[in-house]
Amino acid sequence: MNVTPTYNEEELVLLLKQQSREGFNYLYKQYSAVLYGVINKVVYDEHTAQDVLQDVFVKIWNNIDHYDPGKGRIYTWMINVARNSAIDKLRSKGEIMKGKIQTGEDVVNNLARGMKTEQMTDTIGLRKMVATLKPEYETIVDLAYFKGYTLDEISKALSIPLGTVKTRMRSAIQQLREGFNN
Repeated sequence: MNVTPTYNEEELVLLLKQQSREGFNYLYKQYSAVLYGVINKVVYDEHTAQDVLQDVFVKIWNNIDHYDPGKGRIYTWMINVARNSAIDKLRSKGEIMKGKIQTGEDVVNNLARGMKTEQMTDTIGLRKMVATLKPEYETIVDLAYFKGYTLDEISKALSIPLGTVKTRMRSAIQQLREGFNN
């Protein structure tokens, strides 16, 4: 009988900083589905999303020394790495608008995939936590983290100043941190 070990956040970070293959395997098994879900909300092409996921794990592996536990949880840091990598991929291909404008067939396929992604994020309670935010915060977090918009794009889409978007995002993240820590 093969028992898979479990690690708390500090143990996992230590293993990753020691370049432990066991730590990396654990990280991949525990977080690949949810990181793929984040990427898939930004990059609708499944093959490209899988490529980005692979890049994200390479970035996590190579940049774990840049993770600062004082600024937040490893999970939050990895979500940001995944989201930013997905957005960078779209920008590098000049496909930011193509990613936002879908054909009718794509919409149907993405809705089916979106349900799976929401189920994955719901397992960790992320959607539930976001739903507890003030409506103006919830909208910004949803656009940024689940739909892949940049803060500038959110500002334009909601017709509010960029500074207001940034302030609301900071407040929302602070409330989410407090919620996760309680």
